[in-house]
Amino acid sequence: MKIRIYGTGCANCQMLEKNAREAVKELGIDAEFEKVKDMDEILEAGLTALPGLAVDGELKIMGRVASKEEIMNILS
Repeated sequence: MKIRIYGTGCANCQMLEKNAREAVKELGIDAEFEKVKDMDEILEAGLTALPGLAVDGELKIMGRVASKEEIMNILS
């Protein structure tokens, strides 16, 4: 499973990544994380608000910080 975190490194982006990493750890699944900070790549992915989270290429969260529990539901 590949998880991409889209964001420029702001506090919300960092919180989304933290929650995603905790969700992966709690579920005990294998996941590769990638942080995408390049604005061209972010826009190309279809994001109009940050932060964002994609799982295996599918955009799941945009413009807000999802809780660990919400991310666990997405991943399971």
